Amino acid sequence: MSVHLHWFLPTGGDGRTLVDRHAYTDGGIRRDRITPVSGVRAPDVEYLAQIAKAAEQLGFEAVLTPTGTWCEDAWLTTMALSQVTERLKFLVAFRPGVISPVLAAQMAATFQRVSRGRLLLNVVTGGDSTEQRRFGDRLDHDQRYARTDEFLQVVRGVWGGAPFDFRGEHYQVEGGLTALPPDPLPEIFFGGSSPAAGPVAARNVDVYLTWGEPPEQVRQKVEWIRGLAEQEGRTVRFGIRLHTIARDSAKEAWATANRLLDDLDPETVAAAQQALGKSESVGQQRMLALHGGSRDKLEISPNLWAGVGLVRGGAGTALVGSHAEVADRIEEYHALGIEHFVLSGYPHLEEAYWFGEGVRPELAARGLLDAGPSPLAGVPAVNGRPASAPGGAPLLVSGGR
Repeated sequence: MSVHLHWFLPTGGDGRTLVDRHAYTDGGIRRDRITPVSGVRAPDVEYLAQIAKAAEQLGFEAVLTPTGTWCEDAWLTTMALSQVTERLKFLVAFRPGVISPVLAAQMAATFQRVSRGRLLLNVVTGGDSTEQRRFGDRLDHDQRYARTDEFLQVVRGVWGGAPFDFRGEHYQVEGGLTALPPDPLPEIFFGGSSPAAGPVAARNVDVYLTWGEPPEQVRQKVEWIRGLAEQEGRTVRFGIRLHTIARDSAKEAWATANRLLDDLDPETVAAAQQALGKSESVGQQRMLALHGGSRDKLEISPNLWAGVGLVRGGAGTALVGSHAEVADRIEEYHALGIEHFVLSGYPHLEEAYWFGEGVRPELAARGLLDAGPSPLAGVPAVNGRPASAPGGAPLLVSGGR
């Protein structure tokens, strides 16, 4: 089982800090109120294309694109970026409750043809009722997962190439189909830590995603989902969502983490924790429990830092250390059954290079990556240094703090 490496597209904005990274200071609700923020990079297609091209060059298999109020639409953004990349796949996040499953199946089929088979799907059921109501969805937490279960049954049914009927509590479909099914069928990624989520994963998905919890907690999750899948006669693969801060030395990496922490004033942390504490997501509550809103003891497991989760919802932990140490932790998770690593870092352009030039060669040397030519083969040297040499400074550096 090889490691699959994926990166992240910050379609809500990017920057050098954990706060104020959104390009639109009012959340983009009123576009006439967009104001520049120091050190924040707008998620325009030119900047996102830089990240996508860097990820492709560095050997990442795919990039995750988020979904929600505060980011650009994932389908449209990734379709645009598919036209300026050649091999990179796109892990498109979307909410099943706000789109017809037959339409979603058709969109996926079209995306596969236009992108030449480079679509992956990340199904986000949604853990925040306030966010869901913005899109007209008024179901409660467990009902949303029940609907996702039906949604995925319909999607897979209409991909069969023949008229498909379905009658459920949430969807009734008569003769649904995609005239030209996607080829290949997109892999379906899905995450959820609640009792309502587990059976949905076991019955329907290809890859179960967890946020970056300590190894023992991840092991328990893997065993939970694997057991449920076996009861369904299925096999599910596993992935993990993490940030990374990898440098030539552990000292440099932790200095970067501490700088990010220094940017967070107590009021910002308190406000973020209050907002995140209202989430219905069990996974989000597990993230919050890792640090309890405190700056003390943020290294919750060797090289696993919970500082990101002080202000960021969702993925709240980062692997911090030297390139070899970060590779050690990835190898540790891999031994638990984790195959897909969906990674990110601030800013996303530079951190892609730190990881791609530093950690990826470590993983390759350990036999954890599929054999093949170096992703940077043929790239000219910079300042007398081969572009593929591990551990060096980023090749592309943008402005900002």
